[in-house]
Amino acid sequence: MDTKDLLKRVRKIEIKTRRLSDHIFGGEYHSTFKGRGMTFSEVRQYQFGDDVRNIDWNVTARYHEPFVKVFEEERELTMMLMVDVSGSELFGTSTQFKNEVVTEIAATLAFSATQNNDKIGLILFSDKVELYIPPKKGRSHVLRIIRELIEFKPESKHTNIAEALKFMQNVMKKKAIVFVLSDFIADDYNQTMKIVSGKHDVTGIRVYDQREEEIPNLGIVQMQDEETGELMLVNTTSKKVRLNYSKFYQQKVEYYKDSFTKSGAGAIDCRVDESYVKKLLGYFKRRG
Repeated sequence: MDTKDLLKRVRKIEIKTRRLSDHIFGGEYHSTFKGRGMTFSEVRQYQFGDDVRNIDWNVTARYHEPFVKVFEEERELTMMLMVDVSGSELFGTSTQFKNEVVTEIAATLAFSATQNNDKIGLILFSDKVELYIPPKKGRSHVLRIIRELIEFKPESKHTNIAEALKFMQNVMKKKAIVFVLSDFIADDYNQTMKIVSGKHDVTGIRVYDQREEEIPNLGIVQMQDEETGELMLVNTTSKKVRLNYSKFYQQKVEYYKDSFTKSGAGAIDCRVDESYVKKLLGYFKRRG
């Protein structure tokens, strides 16, 4: 992809996702993810209805009339976007590939965080951390994240979610809002999830294609595993083959849901032909 085409795609995604974050998600994001606490702002004269517990007795004694302390929510937070760039993300049978939907969701979340003056960081992972962009503020930083999501070429096609979570835990010393975007066709990460979600506010966003849920009856077809590159002939007329695949897929889905919900993290399912806007908005409202 040349520079002109890349900039055009970045701009297109910015226009779409920034509009969503400005008009839909900004307020929901603010109310869903709270700051670290309340910090002292100023003192002012007592007014009817003020909480007497906030009276500043030193100032009150000095001026012989009641004054109260005013506190403000300490809003600044850090959002870390963890995005799966393994081979299975390059799959799609309807209007978009999974990785294209993931890019739009990540951009929408990033612009929502920017509206609240929060920092945003990015981790791209396969079976290793492929790219780490430390958290920063601002539109230009978000545009850099979108560029990487569009054009980055991973070295590996495999997936290791636990490894990515461990890396995030090591680089993020303070509590962060963490979104993990993947199809979660993986396992062996539930113990790591328990540790990470004990410190951070974690949400998994599973992006998947309806054709991944079951194999249609298409006769004998050649299939390729996007992560291993292995080619194989599959007899899709066999009910046993279709049933075994469906069971395998459902086991991965259940593992994902159990790993996130039982560790206290959030979990969102988003099919590529569904509205991720409704899914995110519904999740924010339930949490808010």
